Amino acid sequence: MARKQIETLYQGKHLQLQKRGHWEFAARTQGTGVVAIVAVTADQQLVLTEQFRPPVQKKVVDLPAGLAGDIAGEEQESFETAARRELIEETGFAHGAFKYIFSGPSSAGMTTEMIDFYLASDVEQVEEGGGDETEEIKVHVIPLKKIGAWLKRKETSKTCVDPKVYAALGILSLHTS
Repeated sequence: MARKQIETLYQGKHLQLQKRGHWEFAARTQGTGVVAIVAVTADQQLVLTEQFRPPVQKKVVDLPAGLAGDIAGEEQESFETAARRELIEETGFAHGAFKYIFSGPSSAGMTTEMIDFYLASDVEQVEEGGGDETEEIKVHVIPLKKIGAWLKRKETSKTCVDPKVYAALGILSLHTS
């Protein structure tokens, strides 16, 4: 089956609204992809982020994540390099062992965006974290044995948990001993 041409309906600074046939969807205008990091300390604690997200008007608990190739002069940045950079930038943690796990769509019916997931084991805090000058990120380091109850407590009218956190728990059950 031949692919239909893409029509750009709207061009913004960070996103485009596009249409292929009858299907409308969003595409990023900057960066080459998205990375998410499942970061675990040597004593089995999961490193998470929390920040306000205007589209949902709530704080969101999420994995450390970000764009690859979105920095001027670093447009060809590899996804692994971006994942390593984002982990330190957002959380202040650096990795011990670092492994690519898989790539998948963030919302296949809504956007062209694909996320590359990495597992960072035995991470240690090496600096403050908290994001770049445009971000206000709170870092959480939660024992895996208590993660279920902690996540349930975080889900309130003012805070939600991104489904990637639950995907991370599946990743950990498959890729760690």
